[in-house]
Amino acid sequence: MPALLDNLKQKICKELKLEEAIFTYPPSSNLGDLSLACFELAKKQKKSPVDLANELAINLAKQNKLKKYFSDIKAVGPYLNFFIKPAYLAERVIFTIKKERSNYGCNNLGKGKKVMIEYSNGNTHKEYHVGHLRNISYGDVVNRLLAVNGYKSIPVSYINDFGIHVAKTIWNWQRNSNYRQNKENRGYLLGKCYSEASQDLISHPEYKEEVVSIMKSIEKREGEAYSLWQETREWSILYFNSIYSELGIKFQHIFYESEFIDSGLKLVKDLLKEGKLVKSEGAIIANLESYGLGVLPIIRTDGTALYPVADLALAQEKFNRYQVNESIYVVDIRQSLYFQQLAKIFELLGYKQKIKHLGYDFVTLPDGMMSSRTGNIITYEELKNKIFDKLIVETKNRHADWTSDRVKQVAWNLTVSTIKFEMLKVSADKIIVFNIEEALRFDGYTACYLQYGYVRLKSIVRKEAWTLFSAPINWQELKEAKEKELLIKLARYPEVIKIAGGKGNPSEITKYLFELVQLSNDYYHGVSILKSDPKIRRARIALIKAISQVLSNGFNILGLKTVEEM
Repeated sequence: MPALLDNLKQKICKELKLEEAIFTYPPSSNLGDLSLACFELAKKQKKSPVDLANELAINLAKQNKLKKYFSDIKAVGPYLNFFIKPAYLAERVIFTIKKERSNYGCNNLGKGKKVMIEYSNGNTHKEYHVGHLRNISYGDVVNRLLAVNGYKSIPVSYINDFGIHVAKTIWNWQRNSNYRQNKENRGYLLGKCYSEASQDLISHPEYKEEVVSIMKSIEKREGEAYSLWQETREWSILYFNSIYSELGIKFQHIFYESEFIDSGLKLVKDLLKEGKLVKSEGAIIANLESYGLGVLPIIRTDGTALYPVADLALAQEKFNRYQVNESIYVVDIRQSLYFQQLAKIFELLGYKQKIKHLGYDFVTLPDGMMSSRTGNIITYEELKNKIFDKLIVETKNRHADWTSDRVKQVAWNLTVSTIKFEMLKVSADKIIVFNIEEALRFDGYTACYLQYGYVRLKSIVRKEAWTLFSAPINWQELKEAKEKELLIKLARYPEVIKIAGGKGNPSEITKYLFELVQLSNDYYHGVSILKSDPKIRRARIALIKAISQVLSNGFNILGLKTVEEM
């Protein structure tokens, strides 16, 4: 069943005998609720857009078929503007939200197409920092957007547990007993160990051969270094899993680079024989210069494997074993060329499935860029604890009578909401400057502001004890301008889901929810709800419940747990 606004657009097109048309929304409710741009149609009919809009307005006014839905149809310059009847709008929107509940806004655009989305591609033996949080938050929401837009989405993670960074960490761990004696979480300690190793190797390049030797030992799966790799790898995996659990992130499968090295090396050998890869100065490369994609190194001159070895084998596994129609990679923008190269290689191998890279820009601190190698980062642990501690204090100040467990639960839900929202409210192609003080404001474009708006609405509903639908609701009672503005906003939610899914842009959702909370706050302050006449109150509570449901739906797509009190 089409969403309300889509249905109305179809009815307008049918009356005007149009196969398709461009609809927009007027900048002010005084100008209408839905607007048909007449530019293209006028061009086809060789008329001016203004004249055509006037002509159509006069013709439609004479017909009765659209009067059930629209109170007025006016020409405003080159636009034909439609005013939806408030009672019809209220009844259809609120009824649909009540009926569909958590499914409101879902559609079947994807038609069950199978898509594998790979994100949270962390590195064992490294810090899990604020930059990783953008990847995992973004990937998780795109996965949810695929699902609500009718795709069969398969969320997976690919962990790099076999690179040169591992050798650096193990090298430093072996020579530094302080790490072995430290009682902190060992997965977290490995990140510190790696950062120190990277800095030491810059100052002492003479140790590089020791690191390469460790790397070769791990690749051969033999010796003390390999045994230590096995042990420390488990520490990192357990640490990553604890982070996924805290953030409510679930994967259908987690791949590891070490699982694909052998099959990747065999594939490289086969492709070398077939002439699809070539040797160059002791290395093995994919020469893609004739396609404008440069050269992709596959094997180093020292014989150790680079990222493409496992990536090629993994991509082949996705296409052959999982039979996916599309493979999406959520990786930062620095890897854009790499995924173009990877896609071209598979195209040359005869694969028809699509490889798509969803890139995102950096996360920086107010004082500049971050780097694991230099140690200029905020780790996940540091960020989480700073936000949680501040929210503990804020929640205690607001609710001195709450138990400690209740305070901690609300503060924790707000902590996760804050972290994710800050990573999602900025378009993927924009840099995020993460400022904790700004992120925790209750009066701005923040998770706390949205959650507080939701809590306020839920408190109104709780205060109304009688059963909402125990008596018929007269939708004519919703006659305030603010009420119609809210209803139009609710009606547009399914459209926002399509746009966000099509663009792979969660910020469309965050912006929508922020605007919906702003409108509901204005409504709360400007219109009496609980003290209004019972007939009016019944309709207004129905509206409040509908707003709450849509906020809950949007929060769920963003991966935020709703807070009932705060």
